[in-house]
Amino acid sequence: MNSIIAGLRTNWHVLRWLRLGIGLYAMVMSVMHKDTLLGFVAAFFLFQAVTNTGCCGASACSTGSINSSKAKNDTEEIEFEEIDTKK
Repeated sequence: MNSIIAGLRTNWHVLRWLRLGIGLYAMVMSVMHKDTLLGFVAAFFLFQAVTNTGCCGASACSTGSINSSKAKNDTEEIEFEEIDTKK
């Protein structure tokens, strides 16, 4: 339980505050206009702000690291061909 509370109290950056603001604003507007779809959008943004996740989850969109020794062995020599232009 302490880790959940610690996660809520730490690592608040600009995008997390922005998600919280958008979520709260959308929630208020959805209640005022009785709009269910906007309520789901608000819940989505509030969930992202509380859990500190983006659209892909926690680092799900990150690219994998390339093994440096494999990258050095797989390099290919590039051949260029010169194209003459007519003047």
